[in-house]
Amino acid sequence: MWGISELFVALVAFLLIVQFLKLQWAGRRLPPGPTPLPFIGNWWLLGFKLHPEALEKLAQIHGNIFTLWLGESPVIVLHGFQAVKDGLTTNPEDVSGRPTIPFFSEKNNEKGILLTSGHTWKQQRRFGLMTLRNLGLGRKGLETWVLSQHGETQRQATFMLITVFAGQPLDPSVSFRQALSNVICAVVLGHRFSADDETFQQLLIATAFLLRSSGTDSRRLYDSFPWLMDHLPGPHKKVQSCQGFLYRFAKEEIRRHEESGVPDEPQDFIDFYLAQMVKCKDDPTATFDEGNLIQTILDFFIAGTESTATTLLWALISLVLHPDVQEKVQKELAAVLGPSQLICYEDRKNLPYTNAVIHEVQRYNCIAPVGVPRQCVKDTTLLGLPVPKGTVILPNICSVLSDPEQWETPRQFNPAHFLDKNGNFMSREAFLPFSAGHRVCLGEHLARTELFIFFTNLLRAFTFRLPEGVTEINTQPARHRPPGNPIGRGASHGEFP
Repeated sequence: MWGISELFVALVAFLLIVQFLKLQWAGRRLPPGPTPLPFIGNWWLLGFKLHPEALEKLAQIHGNIFTLWLGESPVIVLHGFQAVKDGLTTNPEDVSGRPTIPFFSEKNNEKGILLTSGHTWKQQRRFGLMTLRNLGLGRKGLETWVLSQHGETQRQATFMLITVFAGQPLDPSVSFRQALSNVICAVVLGHRFSADDETFQQLLIATAFLLRSSGTDSRRLYDSFPWLMDHLPGPHKKVQSCQGFLYRFAKEEIRRHEESGVPDEPQDFIDFYLAQMVKCKDDPTATFDEGNLIQTILDFFIAGTESTATTLLWALISLVLHPDVQEKVQKELAAVLGPSQLICYEDRKNLPYTNAVIHEVQRYNCIAPVGVPRQCVKDTTLLGLPVPKGTVILPNICSVLSDPEQWETPRQFNPAHFLDKNGNFMSREAFLPFSAGHRVCLGEHLARTELFIFFTNLLRAFTFRLPEGVTEINTQPARHRPPGNPIGRGASHGEFP
């Protein structure tokens, strides 16, 4: 006669065996990969963290397309340039969906651009691109906003340099995030904030916290066990609070536009969107409503601030580590541009070395290692292998930017990757920091413009060096650093996502 403990052990063993067989059966239609364990899948192989280094090790064993099980959910990983390119562009419509993310599903509810799929995504993205063009994307109008905001950044940077001479630590991330967020404010809201505005400070904190929560243990636990985490305290509650603030912020801005805007004279993204809502109010297929507008505003801020600010921070680190590169950029700028000439995006054509350095900063310092996951919207094939509808696809962008078959010195900072033998700028097919296919970054052109204008103006105004007494600099991304480990000995720093 079995006791209660023996029955419990037998039940647990039975459930584990059933779960193991279930995973094996489900995996027969997917590309091969490491054997998953019941309930936790392959998380144990990854150290419960989705880092590109762990994915690279698995790719060496299982090839450039393999299946990982994150808990009970299968994810197909694309590794290396050819796999990512073919996987995202051969049948781009088939892999244009987004998986449901439990952490965001309640508020997002298939709204906006970033996390939606199907008809909503197509309509919202098409309108977003059209409106950005109407507001000057790709023309001088948008550059004027970027240049005006850079002027404010230079004033802030001068103040920061004064504080450095007074013995205070320098944190350029603050000015970068303020300036880049204010560019988004100008485009979306039609106005900018002063640096010390309380609402603006809360906006910066909320957007940064949301992005940095994406790779945390709390977030992973929530996505795996949302029904449990909803009833437990933890950092995920603060993220939800940040979400709530951003929603209230967006709704308040919409109300202001409704009260003071001139319908026939749209000045910013919200104005254009409100006019579109009126235009399509009788169209049953239209997805233009306040919920989509709110989420789209949030998408612009979340995607359009932190990534570019982080790239600029890595640019400064790269220049500090390679003073010869910094000097060469400054000499090219001085030779091509007059001391008082305003820099525009078109000037990149006459600044091949500077343009190459900016591209190499993005290649070498991959800030979005695995990109945003895709989802198959129909049964399809990836690299000749059948993949069923609903399968999540994870493109390893970092593996593309460091693919030894595409880059001569993938592990070295080398601007020559983007220069031909005559010193002319040379684009590279494997340069995919903005991803590829139908879901390539909506703000790619804006980000390129911001990076070029901010970078070149900073190099005209300043020379960047390590603080006196600092002999080392930590170039590891934040995911590798122990808590409290500084960028350089004796130097303070902000975390890089």
